[in-house]
Amino acid sequence: MRILMLGDVVGRPGRRVVREMLRPLREELGIDFVVANGENAAGGTGITTKTFNDLTGSGVDVITTGNHVYRQRDVLNIFNSDEDRLLRPANFSGRPAGRGTVIREDRAGRRVGVINLQSRVFMGPSEDPFEAADRLVTELTPECDVILVDLHGEATSEKEAMGYFLEGRVAAMAGTHTHVPTADACVLPGGTAYITDLGMCGPHDSCLGVTKEIVIRKFVTGMPARFTVASGDVRMQGLLFDVDPATGLATSAERLERRLPE
Repeated sequence: MRILMLGDVVGRPGRRVVREMLRPLREELGIDFVVANGENAAGGTGITTKTFNDLTGSGVDVITTGNHVYRQRDVLNIFNSDEDRLLRPANFSGRPAGRGTVIREDRAGRRVGVINLQSRVFMGPSEDPFEAADRLVTELTPECDVILVDLHGEATSEKEAMGYFLEGRVAAMAGTHTHVPTADACVLPGGTAYITDLGMCGPHDSCLGVTKEIVIRKFVTGMPARFTVASGDVRMQGLLFDVDPATGLATSAERLERRLPE
């Protein structure tokens, strides 16, 4: 069983690279299930019905999010419907709209559970992600063949700790949010595919997907700036891994990166 988890999809360029490259890649590599983080899919911040449909129509099975999930009010139309392929972090404080877990079938009918969490270090208010992860994995395990976790977070130490915390209990624990892929893709000794950050689907001639001149000016002047999504050097980045469905654990893992032809 082969699974691909994609990093944060940023704006129109990110959606374009997924739309043009994902379906051929699924066939080329025999990918059975795809998860992508879509919290920056709409103009670089948030997600809308249109951008949700763009990603799911491009071959993404489940879309996770993070701290920007509610930036576009239209997202509430998705969360208030019967649609279950869009997640928000399960450990958000209060009673937010949406859901934090889902079970979907891959193309062979195997049950894949996806858990979306947000870390607490340098991030917004949320409940303990470790307690939430422990509880949700315990709940989903009897219902699933495979469990995947997206931890949306800033601190590498917190994401790495979560990988070891869930080692041997889930097929994969992947970090998102920083838009910069880390060089630590591996299968932990207990059989969990791990990477601290998946990277970004979007324009890499940029500062994290934003036009770099705007970001530089903001740092130099200290003044607020309206960010716009960049356009050059568009890439798709993520983690590709194989899972033994008999055990629900990973047998291999590697970083994936594809560049959209100019």
